Parts: sequence; structure tokens; C-alpha cells
Amino acid sequence: MQALHTAATGMAAQELNVQVISNNIANLRTTGFKKQTAAFQDLIYEHIRRVGAQSSDQGTILPVGVDIGGGVKTVGTPRSMTQGTLSQTGNDLDLAISGEGFFKILMPDGTYQYTRDGTFQMDNQGRIVTAQGNPVQPTITIPNNASGLTVNVQGQVSVTLPGSSSSTILGQIGLTRFINKAGLQPVGSNQFTETPSSGPPQDGTATAEGYGNITQGSLEQANVDVVSEMSDLIAAQRAYEMNAKVISAADQMMQSTTALFR
Repeated sequence: MQALHTAATGMAAQELNVQVISNNIANLRTTGFKKQTAAFQDLIYEHIRRVGAQSSDQGTILPVGVDIGGGVKTVGTPRSMTQGTLSQTGNDLDLAISGEGFFKILMPDGTYQYTRDGTFQMDNQGRIVTAQGNPVQPTITIPNNASGLTVNVQGQVSVTLPGSSSSTILGQIGLTRFINKAGLQPVGSNQFTETPSSGPPQDGTATAEGYGNITQGSLEQANVDVVSEMSDLIAAQRAYEMNAKVISAADQMMQSTTALFR
């Protein structure tokens, strides 16, 4: 019975939907996390009577057809790249982006990854690095006798050196943007890599048009709305239950049909 397969595709789709929602909720407090949604499309149809087909020798046509759908399929889990709210932390190396840009990170294999997570640290060489120890680009090294670390909205890192009453600019943290942010590939650790869908990285600096600003002492929160996620979770659960009931009903109908031939 086709209804069994159709309902099974619905259950599989809703199971995936719940997985996506659960990941969003799990990352509710993950810095810079961007939520996903499951996108679905209906499967191909069996056209028993095509709408618009000729129904008589006099040329009348069918105003409606008989089309039986085959169920649903998942076509993607697009990521919403909307801005998350900024939360003040007071830490000198906590940086948040307001705008389109990403921090550029140099990986141990020489490749680059990109992140909105500005939870940076200082390593044993004085470099500004991620929680995994990978340097933020361009690499900026802070002298061990420096004080008064500041990062302005343009990403310029300044310190006060011994014997000096004024601050010294050590470098400028860059930002990178993509023509299609949703096309980036998530790789874990709050980082992304470029793909043909994202377009090539466009390096620039904060406050330049389209790149955004940098705020020191703040972090960008996840753009997950817990109320919306809970509402979606309940809807997905109900849809899953309804598909399960369809399978149960189809099974009972098959049992009734089989009983007729005993």
C-alpha cells in the first residue's frame, strides 16, 4: 500500500526536523552559533488523470486531475545568518562582530577557517588565538610587558608599553565576508570553511562597507529563539505522530483486506 511508504517519508522527514531543532536548542548558549531549519519538498506525483487532458471526443477537458503524491523529502538544512545579540563580558579579548564579517583563523595545515565566535585568548607567544590555539588573522603578538590592551571598532589592537604614556597600535584584526554566507560549510568548533556556494573570501577590515564593526568586551550570542524552537518542536512531534497513525491505519486496512481472502 503506497500510503505506508508515503507516511514513512513523513516520519523520516520529521525525525530529521527534530534533529535540527534539538541541535539549535543544544547550542542556545553557543557563542556565534547560527540556527538551522529543515527545508522540505514534496516528492514526484503519480498522474492518474492529468489536469487539462481531453475527456471527450467533443474536446472537453478535465478541470481537475488525479495526482497522488509520493511523500516528502528533505532538500536542505539552510542556516540563518542573522545577527545575534551582543552580551557584555568585560574580557579584553572577547570580541563581537556587528555586521556581515567573520574572523579569519589560520589552521595548523595552512588553510583558513572563519568564525563569528570572538572568544579569543593569548597563547604563550603573546598571539591572539582561538580556544583551540589557532591564531586570528593577521597574527598580532602582544608584548609580555604591555598593559592597557584595547581593540577599537576597526579592530586595531593597541597597548601601552613600559615608559610610554600613549598607546601603541600593534596591528589590526581583519574581517572576511562572503557573497553567500549561508553557503559556508560548518566544520565544528564554531567555524566554517568556504565552498563554491559561499563564493571566495573577501578580506577587509571592520567599519569598511559591508564588513561590520568590532566590539571589545562582548560576545555575539546564538541567534536561536527558544520559544520559536519549542513551538517548532511540538509541531514536528505532532506531525510525526500523525504520520505514525497513518501507518497504523494503513496496516489495519491491509489486515482487513487479507481477512477477506481467508
